Amino acid sequence: MSDSVTGLRVVRAGPLGLLQDAGRFGVRRLGVTQGGPVDLHAWAWANRLAGNAWGAAALEVTLGGLTLEAERDLTLAVCGADLGATLDDAPLACWRRFSMRSGQILRFAQPISGLRAYLAVAGGFRAAPVLGSISAVSREGLGGHDGRGRPLAAEDLLAVAPEAGQGSGAAEVPGEHRPDYEAVPRLALMPGAQIADFEGASLFAAFNRRWTVDDRADRMGVRLTGPRLHCRLTSMISEGLGLGAVQVPPDGQPIALLNDRQTIGGYPRLGALTPLACARLAQCLPGREVRLTAVSAERALDEYRRFRRLFA
Repeated sequence: MSDSVTGLRVVRAGPLGLLQDAGRFGVRRLGVTQGGPVDLHAWAWANRLAGNAWGAAALEVTLGGLTLEAERDLTLAVCGADLGATLDDAPLACWRRFSMRSGQILRFAQPISGLRAYLAVAGGFRAAPVLGSISAVSREGLGGHDGRGRPLAAEDLLAVAPEAGQGSGAAEVPGEHRPDYEAVPRLALMPGAQIADFEGASLFAAFNRRWTVDDRADRMGVRLTGPRLHCRLTSMISEGLGLGAVQVPPDGQPIALLNDRQTIGGYPRLGALTPLACARLAQCLPGREVRLTAVSAERALDEYRRFRRLFA
């Protein structure tokens, strides 16, 4: 791209490094999903520290294992999971802005707390949009640093704006906005259209029993294991699926759908997690306990509006 220069070189690729802007919208009628950061909260704060406007592309680093070398002086910020990040082998604190000089090495090791870290650069990472977005969706081969949704590989180059800037505002995220990834999260769920079709005992169990994050979890969705939920519906016409939709297949174990979900589905839905509940779930490693709590659409909307005002 003529308006960009190389900012970082991939020395070692981890399991899943993907560029994500706010997401790909207006294309679900074509069967194309939204993509975007699965942890909207950490992604937004990383961009805020870097001085970027809402929607700028940041790097989503899942499980660590990634090593990057600076090709020029940069101002960056890292938020989200503690993946044991180091800068030239010195520990790098999370939820902060930092400077990286040309030739310095940034490493993400492995999860200490949480699952995904977000790396933002002042001015934003640059790539050619596909269907209006840079967001990488590997399953559909769209977006990302190469336009094909491919995760980062060794020797890949990440482009930045020629005049990247120095970030702005506070240099770190206030403590009250930093989640405790070791605490048991209470995930806010808005009851859905089919909730009355679930048996009463199942509804009680859904909101009063613990759930465990299954190892079948990725950017498409997270399966929860726990009490078996029973629904009186035996068949459904497929419906559109929004972010956070909690489907319950015949085995009674719910699946919370995230950013790379399919666009339609025919299983009954318990409801939908709020965007911030999805963000918190996205930081849960397999085996983590979670709880579901019912909230009204009005309360969920108020929570989201207060969150977005932080980044206006």
